[in-house]
Amino acid sequence: MLTALELCSRALLRLGAQPIASMEEGTAEAEIAAGLYAGTRDAMLSSHPWSFATGQSTLPRLDAVPVADFAHAFQLPAGFLRAISAGRGVPFRLFEDRLHTDAPQVVLTHIFRPDEASFPPFFAAALVARLAAEFCIPLTENTARTQLLSQQAEAELRAARRADSQQATVQAIGGFPLISVRG
Repeated sequence: MLTALELCSRALLRLGAQPIASMEEGTAEAEIAAGLYAGTRDAMLSSHPWSFATGQSTLPRLDAVPVADFAHAFQLPAGFLRAISAGRGVPFRLFEDRLHTDAPQVVLTHIFRPDEASFPPFFAAALVARLAAEFCIPLTENTARTQLLSQQAEAELRAARRADSQQATVQAIGGFPLISVRG
C-alpha cells in the first residue's frame, strides 16, 4: 500500500539520499520531506484533471446569501483542490471555501485529494520524480543536478498525463462546420 512516507523515501533514494522511516525522525531528509511533500502533491494533483482525483459532488447550499454578484452560496467539499465545472454553462466564482452562483443547486465536478493508496503507478512515478527535484537543492545544494531532475520530472509528468488521458472514451468531433462544407 502506497503512503506519503513510501513516496518520499523513493524520491530520496532517487536523489541518492537515505530513505526515511518516519517524517518525524529528526533527520534533514525527514524535515525536508515533511515540509515539501503535501504542497508538491497538491500542486501535482491540481495541475491536471486526473481521472483518479476527479469527482462530482452535490454541494449543500448555505443559508447566508452572498453580498454581491450571485444569489446563492454553496459549501465546497472536504479535500477540494480545484473546480472544473458547476454544471454545463453554469457561471460561478469561488470565494474562500464557498462557491457562489445564481443556480439554485450545484453538482460540482472537481479535483479532490485522494489517499496515496489510490494513486495509479503512472502518477506515483511522476510524483516521486517531482519530489526528488524538489528535495535536491535543500539536500545537495547542486543546481545542475536539480535542473536535470526537474527535466526528468517534466518528462514523467507528460507520460503520466498521456496515460491518464487514455482512460476515457475519445470524444468525436461533431457538428464541425469545415467538415460539412467539404461535402
